[in-house]
Amino acid sequence: MAQGAGSASTTSLDDGIVATAETCLAAIGQAREAIHGVIFGQEKIVDLALVTILAGGHGLLVGLPGLAKTKLVETLGTVLGLDARRVQFTPDLMPSDILGTEILDEDAERRRSFRFVKGPVFTQLLMADEINRASPRTQSALLQAMQEHFVSVAGERHDLPKPFHVLATQNPIEQEGTYPLPEAQLDRFLLEIDVGYPDRAAERRILIETTGVEDAKPRAAMTTEQLLTAQRLVRRLPVGEAVVDAILDLVRSARPEGGDPSVSKKLLWGPGPRASQALTLAVRARALIEGRVAPSVADVKALAEPVLKHRMAVTFAARADGESVTGLIGQLVAKL
Repeated sequence: MAQGAGSASTTSLDDGIVATAETCLAAIGQAREAIHGVIFGQEKIVDLALVTILAGGHGLLVGLPGLAKTKLVETLGTVLGLDARRVQFTPDLMPSDILGTEILDEDAERRRSFRFVKGPVFTQLLMADEINRASPRTQSALLQAMQEHFVSVAGERHDLPKPFHVLATQNPIEQEGTYPLPEAQLDRFLLEIDVGYPDRAAERRILIETTGVEDAKPRAAMTTEQLLTAQRLVRRLPVGEAVVDAILDLVRSARPEGGDPSVSKKLLWGPGPRASQALTLAVRARALIEGRVAPSVADVKALAEPVLKHRMAVTFAARADGESVTGLIGQLVAKL
């Protein structure tokens, strides 16, 4: 960890970070253990979900039905001590069904006034199940909440709880009756987390432990205050110049203008500065989860795909030639 030469304030700050980190690491370790007691064989997915929350962001879980996406979100809410709610997105879902609405009340003296009834977005962990099934109008209702952490209804501002996270799920193959998320909405997600099939050993454990008399139940391992402390710590962790340069090199090379010549001509659009911000926060959170107080270039490489995948698109010609966003990100990572 970098330390200022002869600076008492810097030394004090570093000592404070280390002391706070030791406390947070113990709590995070207990949380990981509690989650793995319910979610089997998805260590990488669990860690990416924890990175998302510790970094203070939102996550998009993409995977086929039956891969425990919903169970993961519910488990995270319980383990991290968060007030969690679930909204099943459907084509007829309206913005007011998420944000809330004003109703007209009449008191005993027949005086009328409007009263705001909060919607399910007023929670600490919102699960947006099958988010791409709702109309663009309803999807956009989450935009302000995800970015600003407040909503405006009838011209009035209503602040959301702290912390506030959205974990959305999406089916990657069933496109009938769905509305693709616009680029502006995708950019609000810190990470896109691909949820794949478990390996044989994990699936064997799933068969044995989930078909008995009782299923494993998640248990609380952290409090909201402990989580907020960990989130504040993530923003205080030092980031070395080599890591900053790696983040800038990676993000800037993934753009159609001024990017890597071998890749830029194959792209329709690429990541903006928000991707650099997301990657800087995510590598800090990953370092903390792995017991370190400073991120490395290895963290940048590990998180490049989940941070950039939903912020890039290949041209039709490149797609016809067999190119993919994942493949192009791999080429850029290899050059770091």
